[in-house]
Amino acid sequence: MNKAILMGRLTRDPELKTTSASQTSLCNFSIAIDRRFQKPGEEKQADFINCVAWRQQAEFISKYFHKGSKILVIGSIQTRKYDDKEGRKVTATEVVVDEVEFVDSKSSSGGGYDAPPQKTEAPAKGAAGDGFFPAPDDDTSLPFDL
Repeated sequence: MNKAILMGRLTRDPELKTTSASQTSLCNFSIAIDRRFQKPGEEKQADFINCVAWRQQAEFISKYFHKGSKILVIGSIQTRKYDDKEGRKVTATEVVVDEVEFVDSKSSSGGGYDAPPQKTEAPAKGAAGDGFFPAPDDDTSLPFDL
């Protein structure tokens, strides 16, 4: 099985091109994905993943996403080999995009998508701050016998 699910931010504006032979749309872009763990005292690190989308998916990405947009990509990992301008053999590994999802909410400025506002509510009284709340001690509310 070859399935990649990635969420990160675009490192540059998507680049929309068309193939010369069949005039098929393709879009190249790269996303930065923060690593889950970092060593104490070190800067947070990220991986930069190259992606390619084809046809309508390519046009959709180039129209609605821009540098800094948060994106969810579902696709497969593929490698390809080619010779560069100097004649050296190059191996490229990239995610071929099958699906994309918006992760940010639409901005009120209408230009693109921005990060949603973060809620900063204080925990309810009696909450431990971990998202769990104490249950009532009244056993009479249970619909079955223990």
